[in-house]
Amino acid sequence: MQVEEQRLREDLEANAEHGKIDVEEGRGRTVLTGTEANRGAREMLVKRMEAAGLDVEIDAVGNIAGTWCPESADEDAAPVAAGSHVDSVPEGGIFDGPLGVYAALEAVRAMRGASVEPARPLVVVSFTEEEGQRFADGLLGSSVAIGERTVEEALAIEDDDGITLEEALAGMGFRGEGRLDASAWDAWYELHVEQDTRLEREDVPVGVVTTITGITHCEVDLLGEANHAGATPMDQRTDALAAAAEVVLDVEAAAHDVVDEESETAVGTVGSLSVSPNATNVVPGQVELGVDIRDIEYQSMQTIVEATRASLGVVETDRGVETSFERPFDLEPTPMSEDLRAAAHRAGEKTGIPTMDLHSGAAHDTMHLADVTEASLLFAPSADGISHNPREWTDWADCAKGAQVLAGAMADAAGPACDGQ
Repeated sequence: MQVEEQRLREDLEANAEHGKIDVEEGRGRTVLTGTEANRGAREMLVKRMEAAGLDVEIDAVGNIAGTWCPESADEDAAPVAAGSHVDSVPEGGIFDGPLGVYAALEAVRAMRGASVEPARPLVVVSFTEEEGQRFADGLLGSSVAIGERTVEEALAIEDDDGITLEEALAGMGFRGEGRLDASAWDAWYELHVEQDTRLEREDVPVGVVTTITGITHCEVDLLGEANHAGATPMDQRTDALAAAAEVVLDVEAAAHDVVDEESETAVGTVGSLSVSPNATNVVPGQVELGVDIRDIEYQSMQTIVEATRASLGVVETDRGVETSFERPFDLEPTPMSEDLRAAAHRAGEKTGIPTMDLHSGAAHDTMHLADVTEASLLFAPSADGISHNPREWTDWADCAKGAQVLAGAMADAAGPACDGQ
């Protein structure tokens, strides 16, 4: 069973034409849900699926699923599914998402070409709005597929212009029927670009993810007093931005401490600031901070959260500001299936493709799927770790190696009728 590198490359390059943008370096695309670029990418995928002999269905929120159920498979057996997404961030790269979709399709083609006889059906999936750039905050299609969000709730979500997801999907002809039910699957695989440099540094073409990071978002508000920058003496100021600067550095220091003492994978970031009144000649009166904390150990995340709270107490006392703290988003780390991870490693061994364990510091649809079925996430190397950028790049040979391991793992998971080679 051999995937075809050239065929996979042609799929990805053809997909890259949808939403193509002009850039000085690399290859970029902008494919937001419900746009003409998204329509084109979806229509191309459906055609590719049908040409490969898959039965294609589109659910009410636009999730696309192509099923291969050969004579060897029990049509009532829980399928093995794999895929990712075809939407992108604005001015993104050409691999993030599409690699997972087309590698899954190529895996099924390879099985068919080698007359592999799986005991279970296989499903290739493209989820709607993974990136969250127009509707919701991301992972929308998979949230519906696991039952976390209802179809009605998803369809009612509006973009910044008041257009609903339902209107956007209907406008491009991808408002289907029913709901893709991920809990009915026996297993799920996703191949994704790593978005880091660990595979590149180790010169290993395929990563097998052990755990997808937990994510906490904290919203911090510091209230001081706005006043004239020239007429207010330094010892009479309640500068909200100066206080916020201390909190920013404390978050960074807490993350470093956790890395040194608890978990080397922990990170803490203050990624957004809103300063009011935001005028050069005014002492800042109010600052809002957005804090992002991640790790594969939930207790380490808690340590950084508590350090952030403690920092607020200090600036209240030392600088006289008032503070508030909210934690609107809190997602615990998601471990991957040991059985599916083992199948991926076996697939690599059988084909002579090196694999290695590593964690994921970014969120993916797979973290949702793991709530309702056995799930595994695979990585392909990212040149210089660059992603969400036109300079995002994964060598074509590495794309093929990732697809080859994916194919073997899917065949392994699809039942004893498959030899996984």
